[in-house]
Amino acid sequence: MILTALIFRAPRRSLSAASLAAFAVLALGACNHPAPPAAAPAIVLALPVLSSLGSGAGDGIRYPADAAARYSNAMSFRVAGKLIERKVRLGDLVHKGQIVARLDAVDADKQAVSAQATLDAAEHRLAFAKQQLDRDQAQFAQNLIAANQLEQTQDAYAAALAGREQSAAQRVMARNTLQYNALIADHDGVITSENADTGQVVSAGQAVYGLAWTGDIDINLDAAAGDLGRIVVGQTARVTFAALPGHNFQARVREVAPAADPQSRTYRVKLTLNQPTDAVRIGMTGEATLSHVAAGSTADAPIFKVPATAIFHHGSDPAVWVIRPNDSTLELRPVTVRSYGERSSLVAGGLKDGDNVVLAGVHTVYAGQRVTQVKPLFNGESEGVAQ
Repeated sequence: MILTALIFRAPRRSLSAASLAAFAVLALGACNHPAPPAAAPAIVLALPVLSSLGSGAGDGIRYPADAAARYSNAMSFRVAGKLIERKVRLGDLVHKGQIVARLDAVDADKQAVSAQATLDAAEHRLAFAKQQLDRDQAQFAQNLIAANQLEQTQDAYAAALAGREQSAAQRVMARNTLQYNALIADHDGVITSENADTGQVVSAGQAVYGLAWTGDIDINLDAAAGDLGRIVVGQTARVTFAALPGHNFQARVREVAPAADPQSRTYRVKLTLNQPTDAVRIGMTGEATLSHVAAGSTADAPIFKVPATAIFHHGSDPAVWVIRPNDSTLELRPVTVRSYGERSSLVAGGLKDGDNVVLAGVHTVYAGQRVTQVKPLFNGESEGVAQ
């Protein structure tokens, strides 16, 4: 019985050892299983950029422009009346002090005569009041008249003196009114408009002529709101005129309107010529090309035009996603945006020619992500982006 028990127990020990060995092999195999396959690279739309709008390329912001006098004003009478004579016409040159139009001055002349007569009468009353005052003062010194009589004489003299001053002022006003019936040029210039006809009754302040002053000439253009970020006071420009072929005039931005025109929604920009010349006449039309280099920037800073969908804002700072050429991973590159447009933006700094920039889906990728670059089927904003 003891032998039989030993025979049956021996196999059980052997089976237990074998089972443990098998479990150990399986456990080791489970710990050394292969790693899962790496994620496939993401597909992104990207194209290399080129600085085709850099200052060295000679391109710039082009706008139609026209020459205009820096100073101009509407010429009008200071009094109302009937226009009886016009001495100049549209385009005529006038000089300071020249009479350019007249009103019917019959009534004004009579008012001046009446004012002179009133002044003469006031001076006679003043002379009589002065004589009476001198007599009363002498008699009062001898106690021949009462004090109240002297006071009355003094009052009459003061009233006569005030009346004379009032009449003198009225005579000056009457003479001025008479002179105002003649329209006199205040500055040298050229007549740019005619706004009243002979025989017409005009009111005080109603424009009769438009006068453009001779001297300084401005080159005016109307810029779109999207270009204001690229236009600053002092910026250089080149101006050409159709009437002066082969001539280029250097200019600079003198003034940028702070508010848009209520109808066109554009901003008036005024340029001044660096070397004014008589060849540029008022009203000439041409083209102004503003440099891309703003005040304080370097002349060789490249500018890139990228789609508006490529701009990614990291906080408040603009940036673009650039594909590294060595490992095809994404890098967030900070840039400086010169201007934002409806479909594209101009950026400077942070990019160089040939950088592959992600064009769309910039909020769905992350730094260091492996990507596969594909070109878009159609790219409407091809300027500044290599095809």
